[in-house]
Amino acid sequence: MDKMMVAYVLSDSIGETGEEVAQAAISQFNSGEYEIRRFPYITEENQIVEILEEAKEENCIILFTIVVDSLRKFLIEKSKEYDIQAIDILEPILNGIENVVGFKPKREPGLIRKLDENYFRKVAAVEFAVKYDDGKDTRGIRKADIVLIGVSRTSKTPLSMYLAHKNVKVANIPLLPEVKPPKELYEIDPKKIIGLTANPIKLNEIRQERLKALGLKNSANYASMERILREIEYAEELMEDFDCNIIDVSNKAIEETAGVILELIRIKNMND
Repeated sequence: MDKMMVAYVLSDSIGETGEEVAQAAISQFNSGEYEIRRFPYITEENQIVEILEEAKEENCIILFTIVVDSLRKFLIEKSKEYDIQAIDILEPILNGIENVVGFKPKREPGLIRKLDENYFRKVAAVEFAVKYDDGKDTRGIRKADIVLIGVSRTSKTPLSMYLAHKNVKVANIPLLPEVKPPKELYEIDPKKIIGLTANPIKLNEIRQERLKALGLKNSANYASMERILREIEYAEELMEDFDCNIIDVSNKAIEETAGVILELIRIKNMND
């Protein structure tokens, strides 16, 4: 490239994709000076005209990742008027995918960034669930979107992880008659607390299976009906004191219980 070339990268989002494509393409050519100028968040026609007025004075090419159809067509038409070569990076790919899947693209700017943000929120929620699982750190109670409370084997941990994948930050606290509940539970909105309970017979079966898996005798106090009844009575009394929602998980799959909790969250958010 004997003359300085300028690659104008226009996007109705942040323009990272277009800039990376420009760099990848330019790298295939031998020595020469070039410059890449990125113009993100193009949302109006007058922005395009201003950029073309600048670009017409340069030895340039325009690369763009504009998915809003009206703006995309406007840029193509105006570039022809200014006799500037403009290349639509995404359109051939969108057309190809449309031919395969049989329906049209959404044409919404910034979707990939939204997906990335969603991914990182999910990762943060999973890390939160691990950190504040089983009452390991009661400071999580104040930070959580939802706090699950209940006796052992009422699905608190698997529910916390399932909800984390729905971007919900969950702390869970085991309830034992011998252990006073954390003071933080009395300091948060009761609507954030979800009490989990279960049929004692079902709980007895689950705990016996747990002991068997650990290689322990099923006669241990942990799985005795007397112990289970005492724990459930204590837990349900606490739940009534907290005035929180209570879910019987006896015959519910994790997904079903999570669905109930997500609906409670939705109702809470609507009323807040």
